[in-house]
Amino acid sequence: MGGRSPGRGGRRGGFREINVTPLVDVMLVLLVVFMVTAPLLTTGLRIDLPEVKAAETPVKDARLMITVNREERILFGDEDVTDSLEAKLKANARVQREREIYIRADKDARYGVVARVVAAARSSGVDSLNLLVQPELEEEPEGHRP
Repeated sequence: MGGRSPGRGGRRGGFREINVTPLVDVMLVLLVVFMVTAPLLTTGLRIDLPEVKAAETPVKDARLMITVNREERILFGDEDVTDSLEAKLKANARVQREREIYIRADKDARYGVVARVVAAARSSGVDSLNLLVQPELEEEPEGHRP
């Protein structure tokens, strides 16, 4: 009967092909994860917490600064734009030209208000969002004082 012994079955040649389907599945999942997280890493968003370690960001112009105060009012420069933030950002020629704004929020402001400001900025075409924080002062170790 063809010279095959009944105990060996179809495994005479060993593994001739490796099944790469699980490897491809894992690689596609990793690719999707990196595609989703990469834009978050490049925007440089910082969270305004009371004890955050961050370098101080220079502010180019106060007119391009959006402030969220403790009462959760949104100020664009010195103007209260809580009810018309999206329209003001889209109508501002300087924001449309430079596509960069600075956001500073009180540490007691709700996250949802700051998220609304970020969403309004993104929808108005802003590419560079900078969240300003108060840098924590680093204390020198005891042995390193002059």
